[in-house]
Amino acid sequence: MLLENKNAIVYGAGGAVGGAVARAFAREGAKVFLAGRTLTKLDAVTKDITSAGGAAETAQVDALDEQAVENYVKTIADKAGSIDISFNAVGIEASLGKPIAEMSAEDFDKPLAQMIRTQFVTAKAAAQHMIPQGSGVILTITSPHGRLPAPNFGPVDAIQASIEGFCRQLAAELGPQGIRVICIRSAGSPDSPSMAEVGRMMAETSDMSKEEMQAKANEGLLLRRFPMLAEISNVAALMASDMASPMTATFANATCGAIID
Repeated sequence: MLLENKNAIVYGAGGAVGGAVARAFAREGAKVFLAGRTLTKLDAVTKDITSAGGAAETAQVDALDEQAVENYVKTIADKAGSIDISFNAVGIEASLGKPIAEMSAEDFDKPLAQMIRTQFVTAKAAAQHMIPQGSGVILTITSPHGRLPAPNFGPVDAIQASIEGFCRQLAAELGPQGIRVICIRSAGSPDSPSMAEVGRMMAETSDMSKEEMQAKANEGLLLRRFPMLAEISNVAALMASDMASPMTATFANATCGAIID
């Protein structure tokens, strides 16, 4: 197993991406600590993991609350003995379908500030425990919008670019301590509720149906399809493992060819 004897924290584990990654980490042998704001969603993922023979624990944690996250991570480190993997899959609501010229400053900058804050708060808490042990992997997820801006996506492009810039800086600071930082780029998974909702919202501002928009979007990807949640979670497990030990300050391109590196 790729992650045997590893302790992994997954923030936003009640969501589609976070839940899929948590299940993959557990399948590969990690003990997974699921953090999020909605216990019922977290408990459902925990039940899936334990039913399959994996190890998981659930906690209600606001990933925007610096003190709450630091206390949570310290509790895990004291109990488990190490923090080996930290993955942030927290989602932030943002206004879509409206030109920037028609947005308010709050609609634009609030989700941007919240997203970069949760990245900072969770990464900092993990780093504080990974530095003394001289190892660890910090992971997050972005989309092609960090490099391929699109109209009417509100602050999304700026959010993705900010996360990627933060990951580069974090990798530069933590690399000498043996800590890797990897950002997974996903083009969005059609089997996730959030992508279905984005498609619906964008279709409302277009003269095409959601199905027509999806077909057109597929044409822009080299593989002519979008990555499924299982594929993204497999990439995350690989990047978190020692199989990817020389990789840091980079982006795992899981976009099915939306981005060409």
